[in-house]
Amino acid sequence: MEGDAVKKAKKIAKLPIINPNAAGIDIGATQIFVAVPPDRDAESVRCFATFTADLEKLADWLAACKIQTAAMESTGVYWIPLFQILEKRKIEPVLVNAQPLKNVPGRKKTDVEDCQWIQHLHAVGLLRGSFRPADEICTIRSLWRHRENLIQLASIHVQHMQKALDQMNIQLHHVISDLTGTTGLAIVDAILSGERDPAKLAQLRNPHIRASQQTVRESLVGDYREEHLFVLRQSLESYRHFQRLIHEVDLEVKQMVKELPSKVGVQDPPLPKAKNPRKTPWRNEPPELREDLYQAFGVDLTQVPGLNTLTTQILLTEIGPDFSRFPTSGDFCSWLRICPDPKITGGKVISSKTRPSKNRAALALRMAAQGLHRSQSFLGNYFRRMKARLGTPKAITAAAHKLARIVYHMVTSRQEFDATIFEALERRSRDHKHLRLCAQARELGFDLVKINPEAAN
Repeated sequence: MEGDAVKKAKKIAKLPIINPNAAGIDIGATQIFVAVPPDRDAESVRCFATFTADLEKLADWLAACKIQTAAMESTGVYWIPLFQILEKRKIEPVLVNAQPLKNVPGRKKTDVEDCQWIQHLHAVGLLRGSFRPADEICTIRSLWRHRENLIQLASIHVQHMQKALDQMNIQLHHVISDLTGTTGLAIVDAILSGERDPAKLAQLRNPHIRASQQTVRESLVGDYREEHLFVLRQSLESYRHFQRLIHEVDLEVKQMVKELPSKVGVQDPPLPKAKNPRKTPWRNEPPELREDLYQAFGVDLTQVPGLNTLTTQILLTEIGPDFSRFPTSGDFCSWLRICPDPKITGGKVISSKTRPSKNRAALALRMAAQGLHRSQSFLGNYFRRMKARLGTPKAITAAAHKLARIVYHMVTSRQEFDATIFEALERRSRDHKHLRLCAQARELGFDLVKINPEAAN
């Protein structure tokens, strides 16, 4: 029996305590379980309700136990009130994703066990805090995410409008690209005002759209039923209501962005002209967004191929203008989870896939990378080469990784994007392509002859 006890004791890992004043918190919707070191209180695990008064009592108890840091799981949005209260009490809250470390075979899964396990892992230094930007950036981020929800709700009502038109066999939204554009809204307003003559309705067509007036006139011949017109009217009013809400959010976000410390000094050069400016702004793009982003970052990220103002705004709201939390560009790409995650066993790499992630900044960079497909730049050529070699999904990840490194360098060094630094890389790629073509020609028994440009003309 004594030998069995010794063997069992050896199985228990004795790790050194790094954070002796650490607590562990398991958060739920209605209850919060908190564990402190056993020597701090006779009742080392307590349960608190989620009312504000109870959260204040929780913070008081942690202070009485001389707790300096507390780890909690990122469970929905339930952690936010307690996180903010602990920050005010000067108790360092650490937001962690403990899921990979909690899956221990044989360990019971209860709220009490969870908070004790989190406290133990935090005390021995096995938990790593998640990145959370500054408080002013979190405020902007909350509003911008709310704005995304409003855009989704507005798009639902656009679909309702299209369905009502389909039921009346009005094919307007099939002959013009945007039902909520100048032409679409003008015609829908005229229909709801009682106009039924297709010729008069077609005269509201904007001359810049591709569909001819004859095509628009034919698409407006249908069965105008009252029940579908009622749905169309309510859907249009709902769409415009959400557009007003989006505009109010834009004004609030713009005011908050202007309050951020400007990184552009008096002696710095003015905002450079946009490369290949669009004739019309991006859909749902706030006014003067590019100027505000230039003031916040100190550089114009929209000069990078693939990055537009909305993508840059997501980088600002999700990360902020300060990248000092990431010592290197590799750390930045690792946080975005757009770099390989190699798994090696026996000296052999068995997998190098990227880890799954719902990071909104990474998603924005992936969308920007996908937009490089038609870009006539080095980054566009790089994306197309990776697509031919690895396939589209891996090419998007590789291009997003390169965009992330460029963004990190520009923000941390305050240097504008310079496409000339890619000339050597482009030249090397062209030389490799030339050597490959020459080798293929020799295999087929041919010789490549360079065409004289003057003779070719």
